[in-house]
Amino acid sequence: MRRIKIQVAYDGTDYHGWQVQPDLATIQGMLEQVIGEIEGRPVQVAGSGRTDAGVHALAQVAAFTIQNPIPVENLQRAVNRLLPLDIRVTRVEEVALEFNPRYDAKAKTYEYRIFRGEICPPFERRYVYHHPYPLRLEEMLQLAPMLEGEHDFTAFAAADERDELGASKVRTIFCSRLSEEGDRLIYRVTGSGFLKHMVRNIAGVLLEVGKGNVDRAGLVARLEPGCKIPPGPTAPPRGLFLISVEY
Repeated sequence: MRRIKIQVAYDGTDYHGWQVQPDLATIQGMLEQVIGEIEGRPVQVAGSGRTDAGVHALAQVAAFTIQNPIPVENLQRAVNRLLPLDIRVTRVEEVALEFNPRYDAKAKTYEYRIFRGEICPPFERRYVYHHPYPLRLEEMLQLAPMLEGEHDFTAFAAADERDELGASKVRTIFCSRLSEEGDRLIYRVTGSGFLKHMVRNIAGVLLEVGKGNVDRAGLVARLEPGCKIPPGPTAPPRGLFLISVEY
């Protein structure tokens, strides 16, 4: 048996997220269909984590186990030949059989992109959140780093079916920065792991800071253990990219 690690880039616009769902197009589902066809039997493709419907990735990481002796270079070509053009396998390597793309990950980096120009170019509309309204940019830039460190991110997490297990919602953010790049605002965050809708909720709250609806005290309150402030607002999925997964 061989354990294969792949790096995948995808445009998530036309997919219902990463995770397989009955009768719906998903990234995991497309990969399992194509790799299963090459292997000649069903193959389970495990990802480093789930991305929501409409979210994109530059370097998602996944792994699967096969018996096929095909060289990894030829496997990459074969998979890309069968996949739709909005999903590309950008790297393939053989790894130890025990490699787990989720539990072995040390950090992930996401980027949320906001386009502030009055007119959003048609070729960018699928990959940015268009927000052409006034914002208190300096306050947003100052408060973004306050999310760094170990915090309870309950106030930034959407309800999840795993909540019934009582899992901790404490996560560590290594870097949280907002930058202005021309007509774009780019929020980039690196952390040990992320909860459902967490990055989109952070982006939404930072926008509320920019609108003057949330101040420093309001952001601090959301990081307090046991915070009862409901999550959100949730920024649209189209502006979110999974940039990298570190091991």
